[in-house]
Amino acid sequence: MTTATRDLAGLTARMAEIAPGLRVETGPGATGPYAYDASNYRVLPWAVAFPRTADDVVAVLRACREAGVPVTARGGGTSMAGNAVGLGVVLDFSRHMNRILDIDPEARTARVETGVVLDALRGATALHGLDFGPDPSSHSRCTLGGMIGNDACGNRSVRDGRTSGHVEALEIVTADGVRAVADRSGLHPVDPQDAGLVDRLEADVRRLIADNLEPIRTELGRIPRQVSGYQLHRLLPENGFDMARALVGTEGTCAVVTAATVRLVATAQASALLTLGYDDVVDAAEDVPEILRFSPSAVEGMDEAIVATMRVRRGPDSVTGLPEGRAWLYVELEGEDQAAVDARAAELLDVLKAQGRLTGGRVVESPAERRSLWRVREDGAGLAARLVDGGESWPGWEDAAVAPENLAAYLRDFRKLLTSHGLTGVLYGHFGAGCVHVRIDFDPATDTGRAVMRRFLSEAATLVVSHGGTLSGEHGDGRARSELLEVMYSHRMIRAFAAFKRIFDPDGLLNPGVIVEPAPLDADLALRELPLVDTSFTFPHDTDGFTGAVRRCVGIGRCRSDSGGVMCPSYRATGEENDSTRGRARMLQEMVRGEAVQDGWRSTEVKDALDLCLSCKACSSDCPVGVDMATYKAEFLHQHYKGRLRPRSHYSLGWLPKTSGLAGYAARPVNLLLRGPLGRLLARLGGVTTKRRIPAFASRRALRKTLRAAKTPGPAKALLFVDSFTRAFRPQVAGAASRVLADAGITCTPRDGLCCGLTWVSTGQLSVARRIMARTVAHLDDGDDRPIIVAEPSCAAALKRDVPELLGTEAAQRVADRVHTFTGALTDLAEQGWTPPPLPEDVVLQTHCHEYATFKGRRPADLLRRLGVRTVDEAEGCCGLAGNFGFEAEHYDTSMAVADLALKPRLDALDGRPVVADGFSCATQIDHLAGDRSIRALHLAELLDPAADQPGETS
Repeated sequence: MTTATRDLAGLTARMAEIAPGLRVETGPGATGPYAYDASNYRVLPWAVAFPRTADDVVAVLRACREAGVPVTARGGGTSMAGNAVGLGVVLDFSRHMNRILDIDPEARTARVETGVVLDALRGATALHGLDFGPDPSSHSRCTLGGMIGNDACGNRSVRDGRTSGHVEALEIVTADGVRAVADRSGLHPVDPQDAGLVDRLEADVRRLIADNLEPIRTELGRIPRQVSGYQLHRLLPENGFDMARALVGTEGTCAVVTAATVRLVATAQASALLTLGYDDVVDAAEDVPEILRFSPSAVEGMDEAIVATMRVRRGPDSVTGLPEGRAWLYVELEGEDQAAVDARAAELLDVLKAQGRLTGGRVVESPAERRSLWRVREDGAGLAARLVDGGESWPGWEDAAVAPENLAAYLRDFRKLLTSHGLTGVLYGHFGAGCVHVRIDFDPATDTGRAVMRRFLSEAATLVVSHGGTLSGEHGDGRARSELLEVMYSHRMIRAFAAFKRIFDPDGLLNPGVIVEPAPLDADLALRELPLVDTSFTFPHDTDGFTGAVRRCVGIGRCRSDSGGVMCPSYRATGEENDSTRGRARMLQEMVRGEAVQDGWRSTEVKDALDLCLSCKACSSDCPVGVDMATYKAEFLHQHYKGRLRPRSHYSLGWLPKTSGLAGYAARPVNLLLRGPLGRLLARLGGVTTKRRIPAFASRRALRKTLRAAKTPGPAKALLFVDSFTRAFRPQVAGAASRVLADAGITCTPRDGLCCGLTWVSTGQLSVARRIMARTVAHLDDGDDRPIIVAEPSCAAALKRDVPELLGTEAAQRVADRVHTFTGALTDLAEQGWTPPPLPEDVVLQTHCHEYATFKGRRPADLLRRLGVRTVDEAEGCCGLAGNFGFEAEHYDTSMAVADLALKPRLDALDGRPVVADGFSCATQIDHLAGDRSIRALHLAELLDPAADQPGETS
């Protein structure tokens, strides 16, 4: 490890001198999120650089070599072994060096920069009927550079193998800043002036291989998933001195890869998915050799803990299509003819039934079920990290592999080893390739727990080697396993690894502490015992309160995905790590830790990290470990501004339920006032953007007429909670909701004058929110157990989740248990056989983020389809307004950037279809985006209203 003096100012000045325009960030607000990846480790870098070109990379490496400063290359930061954290300078390739440079369909190759996300490449190649074979579960956010660094594989590695098998050439920068191309015949300089240096480097490597032929031939390349160490066998004479593939899996310790030419595979024309149930993962492993005879493209396994957690987190319908069992295999077969593939699937199922280990098996026909099942498997690492019982598990031995025929025996002995140490593990992984992922309930926060962890990992290394296996099957050795390489390899092989690195990196500046001269596996562990923090929210699902809540983030990084789900809108808009859910969670962890961030709740760095969080709550559902950044932000704002002057918008927008109630008594003059110059002045004084039109207030008279009309004869089966937004801006929705519910057999009594407290929560005014909520709970928990139906999804979500978690009382929970959205009421409470009035065939839908996150399995899109709408074009993602966020002057641009992701394109292509948006924020954003076009978002109740043209219900 370097002992260079830390001279950040000098280093950044030097980089600026030789790379003008290069962005380099320092300070805890910038470096804190980069201290972590998806592993157990934390190493705070000194600076983070964001190169745009290979020349920028050259400049960074030359400046760092002059100063003796280490460099760590980083892609999506999804590494689970501590491969992407380090002292010195971190190079983030994902921000700018993420371009697809060329696709050659005839040659079936693509040339890409290493920051490109795998799914972006796959989306581009799919247009040509091609794909990149390796497909890690993190495909929506992992980069090609990270895959190259770790020699990643994926769910279909039975067919497609490892990344190294698909690399044709790598464009690299050496530790001393020389650009070269490594291909399948050697190493070549980019600049002819560097020919001498590159030729000497290659000659040194050739001598090293010639001197070590025997150990390289006998110790490397023994099983398909042998990723540990360096792949020096690629350089053997019989393998053609394949320098490109030898550098794959070196984890950034030998050179920095800036671009790659990769080979593509043809997309299969036909496929079938079988789900197979077993009593036990060992039974499942016993069947793998027989399954492999049928040439599957994927054989994936998992145990019951992952499935149970998924159902709790995302609803009971989130996992369908599994047969009876406590462990499962997914087996995918592919080919050119669907009938032939189906016949193979049926034959395989018959063969496995005859083996006698199956508890059940089926071919999954439904595309929706297939997507659901693959999502469970892909979220395995996150789901296993925080299980349904609240238990935590950690990586460290998540990646070992054996030959598939040895898998059952290895698993049997491995579970005995776990038991002997008093540990339990959640098992899943690539059973067809003999690679098992496991997260284990280590206790890395205590000295005793770390000692147990070290003993276990040492014995596990001995165990897997005794079964002919490897420490790492795809994640790399990193900080987690590099120290254990001496258990797997001879001293001569270890010396050869060291010599190989020394040839490329004589000063040891590239990702030091990994593979060669490894750091102790229990050094730099992120987790430690921390004091509990007093908070307003109770955080009932986390045993250590706020500390345990922010610790939920283990770096999986699904929040960095550009598509799928709703999380994280601000990251999708800016592309900045600090604006991701993970980046914010890491800053909160730094705050609780109290080292780099030392001013606790008063931290401006943490406030800045949270600033662009829209509080959409999507992460509480989409994040595999259930991070709820909206709640964490509310708690932080409450603590940060305690006893201090707040931003103006916290008063103008946070107190909107009160001010809107007063405005209703003089709605017409107030609306006229707000439309003129004085209104714009008031907006500026209140911290509200003047680029939006303030929604018109409804009069109290209109509200009274609506509530009178909303009363239905006879005994009411439910309460219709008339929330502050419906009351103040669109009382007609309450009338429509009452009529639709009555038509569906759910007669309601309107309940006005109460508030959920949402606006005070979102602005962090939790003391006020508690008073408002306590009053509401006292009025609703009066012995009445009828359902409470809320037309506004955000208010329903606040009553369902925020109220019990902030008040922490049994009464609050009783109220929460009764709460339904309008969609949920029609789904769960409507009379059997109810049919609505005729509906349009096609609808554009904007689902409210809070409804999406909180009311799992009760989505408007599903209801509309069941009611007969043929096509529901859902703008999947946040509308961008998000309550107070999009009205705040400083957030307007981000709000519009988020709207551009999904909602605005659908409005631009509307073509006369009705737009449905139950959320008031969503409807307001749609009105703003529509401009002069005659587009008005309908609440679902208005779409279903049997008497749509009711008099006296407008302002």
